[in-house]
Amino acid sequence: MTSASDRPGPERDRPAPERDRPAAAADLGACLRLVARGDADAFDAVYEKVAASVFGIVRRVVRDPAQSEEVTQDVLLEVWRNAAKFDSGRGSATAWVMTLAHRRAVDRVRSVQKESERERRTAAADIPFDEVAEAVESSLERERVRRCLGSLTELQRESVTLAYYRGYTYGQVASLLGVPGGTIKTRMRDALIRLRDCLGVES
Repeated sequence: MTSASDRPGPERDRPAPERDRPAAAADLGACLRLVARGDADAFDAVYEKVAASVFGIVRRVVRDPAQSEEVTQDVLLEVWRNAAKFDSGRGSATAWVMTLAHRRAVDRVRSVQKESERERRTAAADIPFDEVAEAVESSLERERVRRCLGSLTELQRESVTLAYYRGYTYGQVASLLGVPGGTIKTRMRDALIRLRDCLGVES
């Protein structure tokens, strides 16, 4: 988990002046710095900029559409939770996000492959302890996210499901649900804050 103390550099600790927000909206790196401070509006901008590209790179690696949707959700949640780890001195914001996406996609493929291997070994009772621990940890993390999603209101969960599991943009979600775009952004902002609290991430 990322905590406030993990965020490098004094720039992370200074609140962003209001006059900087238009520029931040146009720059992914600046948006990530705002997200690291818990700014849900900045995350809206990040989501709009990277969601489609994240899904594209994940789909190329994972192939399976349903699993690609799940991995895309995991990547975007990781961006929300760990934005403070972005270091502009080590590369661009886009590269950082796409690296997360590729890593998550590869991890999913390996996880599926290992699961198949474990199933083949089960009959012979030849299952190394580290693989069991890894499987349990992965299962617990998925259950934790599932439980936190269950803590949302029905409207919040509906919006999050369409955005993260189905890959729709905020505008498309608003159209599908027949509500104003501002309402969807409010729902998503409140949902993200609640998810962040449930997952134990400090802002």
